[in-house]
Amino acid sequence: MTTQSAPSLTAIVLAGERPGGNALARALGLEAGVLAEVAGQSCLERVLGALRASDTVGGGLLVGPRREIREASPVISGLLADGDYAWRAPATGPAASAVTAMAECDTFPLLLTTGDHALLTPGLIDDFCARAALVPADVVVGLVAWARVRAAWPESRRTLLRFADGACCGSNLFLLRTRRAAAALDYWRAIESERKRPWRIARHLGLATLARYLTGTLTRDAALALLSRRARATVGYVMLDDPSAAVDVDSSADLALAERILAARENARP
Repeated sequence: MTTQSAPSLTAIVLAGERPGGNALARALGLEAGVLAEVAGQSCLERVLGALRASDTVGGGLLVGPRREIREASPVISGLLADGDYAWRAPATGPAASAVTAMAECDTFPLLLTTGDHALLTPGLIDDFCARAALVPADVVVGLVAWARVRAAWPESRRTLLRFADGACCGSNLFLLRTRRAAAALDYWRAIESERKRPWRIARHLGLATLARYLTGTLTRDAALALLSRRARATVGYVMLDDPSAAVDVDSSADLALAERILAARENARP
């Protein structure tokens, strides 16, 4: 008889607010976007529920929201009651928060995700971690082909990374495989305000890279090789099959889409 090994990865869940706040939180009258309810459960409840049900992850750190929000929220208090996740105050932005949490964990690899990734499932988490563990890089990023997302939800608006070998969406799933991942996060801290404008990120990698990006001749491998040199840490990627990996909930349109996807999942159950 075989026995299943205990979950081994520590997770870092970023749940702080970006400078300027969260548009969805403002629209719903909430203190934090991760508390937005998606089909009756907050984003953060869904994320931690998926992590706890995965075969790979065994607890971790919840970084954010701010202390006053945490102390006033019965939802967050309930999520922390089991003790497998410890709360930490967020830093000035997501990358800085991740670097601080990574230093505290001091164990590798680490899974990094966000508290607004309401469509996470245990299967998606385990699939990403298994694939990413095979990539020899300091940081491994989960990507989803835009063609998959468009085929599933043609009306969805996503931030696209337009590469010569196919446009991609991010998944807010990262495997921090080594300590050198901190260097990549430090580099990202300098450019994270441009996350919705990929061409500006390409500009940070040099004018020649920007020209290749704008003319559609920059491949994924070439882009990440350039990023690795600038960040002084190797950055790799895996392609994920599930298009819902590309959907986080940080706008009213995303919330409506996530609820439709969850309803479809429920209807598909036997």
